Amino acid sequence: MQARMKNPAMVLPDAMQPIQNLFKVTYSSGVRQTTLELVHLRASQINGCSACVDSGARNARKAGETDERLATVAAWRETPYFDDAERAALALTEAATRLADRTDAVPDEIWAEAAKHYDEKELAGITLMIAVTNLFNRLNATTRQLAGDWG
Repeated sequence: MQARMKNPAMVLPDAMQPIQNLFKVTYSSGVRQTTLELVHLRASQINGCSACVDSGARNARKAGETDERLATVAAWRETPYFDDAERAALALTEAATRLADRTDAVPDEIWAEAAKHYDEKELAGITLMIAVTNLFNRLNATTRQLAGDWG
């Protein structure tokens, strides 16, 4: 496969810094870095963004994620490797990434479960991570950015 073009945020360089700033802000929300990396990875898996799945797995490893957890994040419901807070973050990630899959895109029970584990600032961080990941996924998948082509 070959990329159709450079990442649009690189073609329009004034776009990249604000997007990167959003990523940085999520890490100041108080949510464990490993949880945010799992959120990024799961959204990227759902969206089929090979560049973000690749970079997400690499970043998660750097943050201390284990191979068992990385290998099973796509099937997190059926594994013993994730705690209740991580499960709530992953459920929120799936709902917020698959907005059109149900009439109530993010059901109250999914939000309530996440709110049991995270305060408002942390929920903001998770929600921003989901949103910025979905932005990058859409840019990369549309233009066929290649896994491993990140600088």
